[in-house]
Amino acid sequence: MRFHDIIGNQDVIERLRRMVDSDKIPHALLLMGEPYIPKLALAQAFAQYIHCENRIDGDSCGRCPSCLQHQSFNHVDTYFSYPIFKKGGSSTTYCSDYAKEWTQFLTESPVENYERWLSIIKNDNGQPRIYTDESDVIIRRMSMSSYSSRYKIHIMWLPEKMQPQCANALLKIIEEPYPDSLFILVSNSYLDILPTIYSRTQRIELRRPSTDDIARYLEQKYDIDHQEALSYAAPADGNILLAEQGLESGSENREFHEYFTQLMRLAYSVDLKGLRKWSVAVSDMKREKSCRFLVYASRMIRENFIYNLHNPQLNYMTHDEEQFSTRFAPFINEINVQGFINELQLAERDIHGNANAKIVLFDLALKMTILIKKKA
Repeated sequence: MRFHDIIGNQDVIERLRRMVDSDKIPHALLLMGEPYIPKLALAQAFAQYIHCENRIDGDSCGRCPSCLQHQSFNHVDTYFSYPIFKKGGSSTTYCSDYAKEWTQFLTESPVENYERWLSIIKNDNGQPRIYTDESDVIIRRMSMSSYSSRYKIHIMWLPEKMQPQCANALLKIIEEPYPDSLFILVSNSYLDILPTIYSRTQRIELRRPSTDDIARYLEQKYDIDHQEALSYAAPADGNILLAEQGLESGSENREFHEYFTQLMRLAYSVDLKGLRKWSVAVSDMKREKSCRFLVYASRMIRENFIYNLHNPQLNYMTHDEEQFSTRFAPFINEINVQGFINELQLAERDIHGNANAKIVLFDLALKMTILIKKKA
């Protein structure tokens, strides 16, 4: 993993780069932020940059023996710990017992996902932990001399999952590490970290990647154009995984777009028979899918209202959505836009609350016939 591969937080990357280049690396660093921010990937890129034998243009080279070891997750001076379950009733289970699963987890995506980790280690009972036994392994590893690099580095994912006894056992080595030892902690919830551990770290908070950052990532990974990438990046609100899920379920978005255009055309022509059939068709979706459609419809109303400002940089729509908006947007104005959104949100709330979807959706469709005729 290289700095070049990290999505967003370029200011943090520059700060980490300066630490290494100036030889002022903190002995214990805490990278913290919301879930779905690529913090663990950044920790890996930081470790690879520290160990790289031939740094180029502010990044690791990706080609030296050290970088190749990092890319295969077997660098001799880099260790990981992470939450696990006890295996088969065993009294002692270590993170290394899940090495194969951990490599799979790191390989699948540049954005760590706790739920995906749970699905990989396959245990539906209880919460995974970094167990007390792991502290003995960490202390032993970090007490030995580094093998091939100046520093040995321990990356701990989710220190808030440490058992208290484990955290207490690590206090001394984190506060007074050996000269060649570095700790990088990666947290989704720093308030749940043992305060005495938290206070011994230098802390850096990461922000959600911007819409443009995510759009560029989608363009490169999925080979799509910038406009389509923005249409998925914007609704995700900084959540890379949500943007990817939206793109990968593009068939659902196309289906929602078809239902949305049907609704607005039928409402404009006051086709009550057609609106009745429409409400039945949408209600035949599963409840959660019907609610997702209503969220999509609310977004389309907002996008069409903004479209009237004739500033393309403010809109995040696919080509098909924009083509429809060239004709539909004039019907969304300051008189009716809030009414549209209110009715769609009310319908979503009612369906979530187990109301009869057919009745709710037909009532919504009837209200659309009134709102769409209101003019500024």
